[in-house]
Order: sequence, then C-alpha cells, then structure tokens
Amino acid sequence: MPDNGHQQRSADEVLDIVDERDRVVGQARRADALARRLRHRCVFILVRDSDGRVFVHRRTAEKLVFPSRHDVFVGGVVGAGESYDEAALREAEEELGVSGLPAPRPLFRFLYDTPEHTWWSAVYEVSCALPVDPQAEEVAWHAFLTEDEVAERLDTWEWVPDGLEAYRRLLAWRAGAA
Repeated sequence: MPDNGHQQRSADEVLDIVDERDRVVGQARRADALARRLRHRCVFILVRDSDGRVFVHRRTAEKLVFPSRHDVFVGGVVGAGESYDEAALREAEEELGVSGLPAPRPLFRFLYDTPEHTWWSAVYEVSCALPVDPQAEEVAWHAFLTEDEVAERLDTWEWVPDGLEAYRRLLAWRAGAA
C-alpha cells in the first residue's frame, strides 16, 4: 500500500534554490520547486556490490518525479543547508536500507536542464558490501547487474531521463579519465 504520508513529507521538504553557477539564491518547498521549475540540487550515487556489479532499481509508482522508471543511481534532492556529500551518504543509506556505508566518492557535477526540469547534479560512486534492504516507498524492484547487463537494457527499459543522462556522462567521464 502506498505511503501517502511519505509522499507528502517529500513534497514539503525545503530545498536550496540555486542559480546557473550553483550559488544559493533562495529556498522553496520541493513541490513548489518542481511545479515552478526552480533550479535546485540533486545527487546521483552509483552503487557497486563487492563483485563490482551495479545496483539497478525501478522506482515506485508513487514517486513525485519519474515514477515507475528504472535507474542506475540511487539519490535524490539535496536539502536546504545540506552539502552534496552529506546528501549523497544520506540518500544512499536511505534508499539501500543500510547504515555504516563508506562516504560516496565525488566524481563530477553537471547541470541537468530540460524544458520540464532543472537541477545541479553531483555524481558519486560507492561500494556497498552490506546486504541491501531498499526502502519500499522508493524502490519497487532492484538487482545488482554487470555493466554489460546494464548496457544491454539501456535501449529496452524505461529509464529516468536524468539518471540516463548522468550515466552517459559518467561513461564519457571514465573514457576521458582512462
């Protein structure tokens, strides 16, 4: 059964609103930021298990943004006054249902900007050797897949567009770093 209280708390969460250079210019409720296309901050964390496989999940139908779509990242919005690093650890532990996760490693940032949405995006990576128990309010299905298995599904599954953009940028970033 959907947790409508969770959805309401999520909509009421206060976010920092930022400009094109990622400087805080105000604050707004999450629901207002989304409805009015106010630029805010998000974190994307690629999670690997001890075998190097990637945590992939399908979001619940009740999610405020991109419901029922697959994602290769865990993550979410950065709360007002919260740092990207703090949000990355909080979001990873919450969505995976674990505690004691090592600090996710920051990789790069980019501006996700479409006619519908705009947010500064910080991409991280973390290894999780702990057994996961994902939040039922956030995750409808999950599995750890190899990079090849992820690649095979990129053109066949419905993916969250911001996560797909972040993943493509991650692959390009890795190719440039190699």
